[in-house]
Amino acid sequence: MNTQYLLEEAEKALIPIFSGIDTQVKQNLKKVLSAFRNNRVGVHHFASVSGYGHDDLGRDTLDKVFAQIMGAEAAVVRVQFVSGTHAIACALYGVLRPGDEMLAVAGAPYDTLEEAIGLRGSNQGSLKDFQIDYRQLDLTETGKIDWEGLKTAVRTQTRLVLIQRSCGYTWRKSLSIEDIRQIIEIVKQQNPNTVCFVDNCYGEFIDTLEPTAVGADLMAGSLIKNPGGTIVTAGGYIVGKKELVEMAACRLTAPGIGSSGGATLDQNRLMYQGLFLASGMVGEAIKGSHLIAYVFEQLGYPVNPLPFEPRRDIIQAIQLDSPEKLVAFCKAIQQNSPVDSYLEPVPASMPGYESKLVMAGGTFVDGSTSEFSADGPLREPYIAFCQGGTHWTHIAIALEAAVDAIR
Repeated sequence: MNTQYLLEEAEKALIPIFSGIDTQVKQNLKKVLSAFRNNRVGVHHFASVSGYGHDDLGRDTLDKVFAQIMGAEAAVVRVQFVSGTHAIACALYGVLRPGDEMLAVAGAPYDTLEEAIGLRGSNQGSLKDFQIDYRQLDLTETGKIDWEGLKTAVRTQTRLVLIQRSCGYTWRKSLSIEDIRQIIEIVKQQNPNTVCFVDNCYGEFIDTLEPTAVGADLMAGSLIKNPGGTIVTAGGYIVGKKELVEMAACRLTAPGIGSSGGATLDQNRLMYQGLFLASGMVGEAIKGSHLIAYVFEQLGYPVNPLPFEPRRDIIQAIQLDSPEKLVAFCKAIQQNSPVDSYLEPVPASMPGYESKLVMAGGTFVDGSTSEFSADGPLREPYIAFCQGGTHWTHIAIALEAAVDAIR
C-alpha cells in the first residue's frame, strides 16, 4: 500500500479520536488558566533573583500554580533538578531512611533509576548503600499489575510504594489514573502510613486529573517533558503533601534551606509560558501516537498501545524485531527533525542505561524528546519508543519517511 494513501486513511479513521482529544485539551487548559487567575499571575512574576534565590516571588507563585493544577498541597518547581530522574531521586532520598523498605508495584523501574536504587553499580550512595531495602511486585505474564499479589504485598516496614505511571522501556500498558487510584486504595488499606509515590514522567495532562488528585502522597516529573511545553530549558518538579514535598526539597538543597532556596536564573517566564502551552502540546502528541499506532498496525507490526485505545502517556511503542529496522526508523525521524536533521543516530552507551541506545532527538532543548523523537535499547525485540510532538502534522511527515525507511 502506498505510504501517503495509508496516512490519509489513518487520518480519516482517527477524526473522532482527534475531536475527543481537543475536548480534553480544553478542559486541561481551563484548569491551567484557573490556577493562573487564582494566583494572580502577572508580568512581575517573570522577574528573577540571583544568588541563594531567597524571596523569589515568581518561583514561589509558580509553586502554588503547579500545586493547584496537580491537585496537591504543595510543589517545588526548580531549574536545579537536572532531570526527571533527579527529581524522583530527591523524593526517594527525602522520604526514605535506613531500615525502610521501598516497594515497586509496577514491575521493574525505568533504567535510569536502577543505579539510584542500587540494582546496578556500587559505592555511589544508592538507596542500597544506605540500608534501604527494595522489593518489586512483578507484572503478570500479560504485563498487568498483579492485583491479587498487591493485596498482601505491603509490610509494616514498607515506607514507600513506587508507582511508575509510564511503561518506560517495557512492553506493558502504562497506568491509567483509575489504575493508580486503585493501587493507592489497596496500599492504604494495608498500611495507611505508607507513602504512595508516583513517577509521573510522560503522564502530565494525559488525563483531566493527575495522580495527586486521586490520592498520591507525592509525585515527581521533568519540566523538559510534558509540563514544559517544549520551551522550558531545564528543571523538574515535585508535588504532593506539604511535609513530604519539603522533605524532598531538603535533599535538593540542604536541611534548613529546603524550598526557600534555588534561584530561577531568569527562567520564570519560560516556566509559566511552557505550563500554559503544555496541555496543547500534549494533545498534539497524543494525536500523533494514535496515528503511529494505526499506520504500523496496518503494516503488520505489533504496537502498544493499540490505535483506538485511550492514551495513558505520550509514548507509542512499535516492535520492529531487528536492530537494522530500529536504527533505520530512528534515522528517518532524525532527518525530519527541526534541529540536527543532518546528524545520523548511532547506537551508543548512555549514562544511566544498561543497554546501548539509538536515539533520534532533534529537539530545541537537549533531551526534551518533546518535538517528536524516537529511541530504543539495542535489545530484542528491538522496540522503537516514540514520544512527543508539538503538532501531529509534523509527526505525520516524519512518519511517512520512517515507514519508507524500514520497507
